[in-house]
Amino acid sequence: MSRETLLGDAVEYFAKNGIGDASLRGIAAGLGTSHRMLIYHFKSREGLLAEVVRTVEQQQRDLLEELTGLPVAEQSEQFWRKVTEATLIYGPLFFELSAHAMRDKPHTAELKADLINVWLPPLVALCIKAGIPADQAPRYARLGLAASRGLLFDLLLTGDRTGVDEASALLNRLFSLPR
Repeated sequence: MSRETLLGDAVEYFAKNGIGDASLRGIAAGLGTSHRMLIYHFKSREGLLAEVVRTVEQQQRDLLEELTGLPVAEQSEQFWRKVTEATLIYGPLFFELSAHAMRDKPHTAELKADLINVWLPPLVALCIKAGIPADQAPRYARLGLAASRGLLFDLLLTGDRTGVDEASALLNRLFSLPR
């Protein structure tokens, strides 16, 4: 089985079953492969999980790109809706592996670079499209990314979808205030 096939299957497996404390052998059984095949392609359970998070993050960036033709408010609303749905599935894994990246665990080296830096260019572009001056857009993009992730963390801890959605809408309104 190819690495790409295994990774796609793993994304679907975790979407259906969650992450939990599944061992590499248990994950392999769920994917219909061997733990040795997963080790060959991903080095470890943590390496596989990091690749799953990178894949889901890339899917979210691709979605943001797909929505670029929409008016900014509609693009932001649709993107937020899709991201919150993905967070309900993959969020605990994302935050767990983000903590590993903060601790410089070896299996998260590539993920660490992707957690912030790859998000900033498309978010800067969105800020500029929304009318934020280009010299201020990088700060707004970083603020938007940090605040959105904080709201997603809130959603996972509280389950308060309405409150989190309202806070996200407020953040969007703040970004549209005159500068």
